[in-house]
Amino acid sequence: MANSPKKIAVVAFGGNALSPEMQKGSFEEQQANADAASEAILGIACSGYEVILVHGNGPQVGQLLAQNEESAAKIPMLPLDACVAATQGTIGFILTTALRQTCKRLGIDKDTVTVLTNVAVDPADQAFQNPTKPIGGFMSAERAQEMKENKGWKIIEDSGRGYRRVVPSPEPRRIMESKAIRELALAGYIVMACGGGGIPVAKVNDRFTGLEAVIDKDLASSLLAAEVGADLYIVLTGVPQVAINFGKPNMQLLEKITVSEAEKYMSEGHFPPGSMGPKISAALKFISCSAKEVLITTAEKLEAALEGQSGTYIVPDAK
Repeated sequence: MANSPKKIAVVAFGGNALSPEMQKGSFEEQQANADAASEAILGIACSGYEVILVHGNGPQVGQLLAQNEESAAKIPMLPLDACVAATQGTIGFILTTALRQTCKRLGIDKDTVTVLTNVAVDPADQAFQNPTKPIGGFMSAERAQEMKENKGWKIIEDSGRGYRRVVPSPEPRRIMESKAIRELALAGYIVMACGGGGIPVAKVNDRFTGLEAVIDKDLASSLLAAEVGADLYIVLTGVPQVAINFGKPNMQLLEKITVSEAEKYMSEGHFPPGSMGPKISAALKFISCSAKEVLITTAEKLEAALEGQSGTYIVPDAK
C-alpha cells in the first residue's frame, strides 16, 4: 500500500502565550509556559500533521526595546528589525528546549528546528507613511521628545498613560524562506518560523535590507500557510471558541461557519479589530488562497478541537 501524502498544519499563537500580562516575563517563566504548551503542539503532530509553528513576540520585543533604551548611553541601540530577529532566536530556543524535553518524556521521535525568517514587504506600503503600531514601554514627555529628535521616532500619547513609540505595520508580501520551511516540515521536523511576523525586508537599490516595522503575526502566518500548501491553519488564542455577541446575554458560540457567514459577522461588528478581527481576516485570506479549513481555539482545547469536540472551524463555502 502506498504511503499517504504528508499533511502540513501551520499553527499560530501569540507572544502572550509565553509571557502573559500577569507575569514579569522572566526567562524562567517563559520556559515554564513553553513546557506547558509543548504537549498541545505535539498533539498536532500525533494527529497526523507535520507542524510549522508561528509565534508572536509582542511582550518579548517590547522587553528588548526597553533594555536597548535603558543602556543607550553605553551601548548603541539595535534597530527594530534586528530586535525582531533577536527575539525569533530567543523564543525559538525556548520552544526547542520545551519540545525536545516533552518528546523525550512522551517517547515521541520528533526534532525541531528554528528558521530565522525574512518577510518581504512593499517599501511603498502606506503603512510607512502612517505608523500606527504601538511598541515598547511608556515614556515621559521629556524622553519622548528626546527620542523623537535624536532617533526620528514617531510618538503618540496613549490614553493618558504616557507616550509610546508607534511603527509601521506593512502587509506581508512573500515569505523569503517558505520553500526551506516546507522542506524541513516534510522531512519530519517541527519548524518554528515567521516569529513575531517575521523580519520586515524590502528590496532597496537592488538589495534586500531590513526595515523598522512590525508585521502582523496573524497575516504572516496566514501567508506562510498558503505558501507552504498547508492542509490546516490553526490559530491558538485566548478563547476556546469564536462567538458572536461576545460577553452579552445572547452570546452564541460558533462550532463551524462558512466564509460567507464569517464575512457577514465581521461586517456586523462581531469581530473587533483589537481582538478577534485580525484572526478572522487572516483565516479568510488563507481560505481564499487554499480552499482549506481554519481552526480557532485555545492550546488547552486543541486536542478536543482536532477531534471536532471544541473550537471553531471556518470552512469554504459549498460549491
